[in-house]
Amino acid sequence: MNLSDYLISGALGLALAACSGFRVFVPLLAASIAYRTGYLAPSPGFAWLGTWAALGVLGTATLAEMLAYYFPVVDNLLDSLTTPASFVAGTLLMTAALPELNPVLRWGLGVLVGGGTAGLIQTGTAVLRTGSTAATGGLGNPVLATIENTLAIVGSVLGLLLPLLVAGVAIAAIVFIGRRLRRWRQRRQANFSTSSPNHSGI
Repeated sequence: MNLSDYLISGALGLALAACSGFRVFVPLLAASIAYRTGYLAPSPGFAWLGTWAALGVLGTATLAEMLAYYFPVVDNLLDSLTTPASFVAGTLLMTAALPELNPVLRWGLGVLVGGGTAGLIQTGTAVLRTGSTAATGGLGNPVLATIENTLAIVGSVLGLLLPLLVAGVAIAAIVFIGRRLRRWRQRRQANFSTSSPNHSGI
């Protein structure tokens, strides 16, 4: 493989990993379909993603996950579960897209880039849903769920077709969400310090 092949493979993995931050199983299903149809070839050790069994399980899990986010309370509970799950999915998707690399380097990139990207985006959506729940009593959450479902599906399809473009958008999203989360944490710390009983008020 030449440098451009590695770049495209990395962009593909990053694009799908980013989408797993919106929905864990949608990009995994997209990758499974791509492997099953021969559109893509998985790296060594990931041929199982292209099996009929994986396709069936991921299809069922995708449908269940997408529908579950339309139920109040359940959506917030799912966020606590899918945050670590998205990290695992992002790691798998990134690693599966990087063939012909030293296993340590391949898994290292999978964890740091793929898992990190998915986890950051999922954390951002979880914070946004918490804010929506507080502001609208949960009435605005189905709208947010629809947006996330759409981004996961469209992003996964475009990630397979135009990986470099989607990877570029994903990087921009990572920078934006990272900055917003940092500001959110700073505001929380400032509010906590102000409301602390030990605060002197000086």
